[in-house]
Amino acid sequence: MTTREDEAGRNRRAELLGIAAGLFAEKGFKNTTVRDIADASGIQSGSLYHHFDSKESMVDEILSTFQEELFGSYDQILDSVDDARTKLERAVQVSFEAIDRHRHEVAIFQNEADYLGAFERFAYLAERNAQSRAVWITLLDDGVRSGALRADLDIELTYRFIRDTVWVAVKWYRPGGTLTHEHVADQYLHILLDGISHG
Repeated sequence: MTTREDEAGRNRRAELLGIAAGLFAEKGFKNTTVRDIADASGIQSGSLYHHFDSKESMVDEILSTFQEELFGSYDQILDSVDDARTKLERAVQVSFEAIDRHRHEVAIFQNEADYLGAFERFAYLAERNAQSRAVWITLLDDGVRSGALRADLDIELTYRFIRDTVWVAVKWYRPGGTLTHEHVADQYLHILLDGISHG
């Protein structure tokens, strides 16, 4: 196979994943069939199997690729020399950017993680949840230790508040709308940090 054919195959594969992600996010994973994906892609169901062996493989690739990118960004923040407040701000900004760039992937994870997590091949979803908790707990602990955040802050409760209020935005935020993800993140941080900083 030539390099050009390889690239065409990768592009087609990415296109099919994008179509599947939209359907999984809108209809739900269980309610979306391989035929639905094929119909939306303008191909026969059998042709889809040339690229993927199942819809489980598709959602697996969609979620694992997205999360690898997201947690790579979180790791960069944790490893940076920025002060504790800046790291917290950057983590919130990266999260809203993820909702903007990967709305379908975020929606799938929010809606389907519990269901998919019951299957062995998706055990990593629980691991990613634990990793996410560790990221935010570390950021908040560092903020308290550095004096950027209040000493009496309930770290666990604050983590849950950030987790729930950031990611629920996928239900109402629309990329390309009047609100940019930067504006939403800035306003969120203003509300959040005015409540828990000394400022």
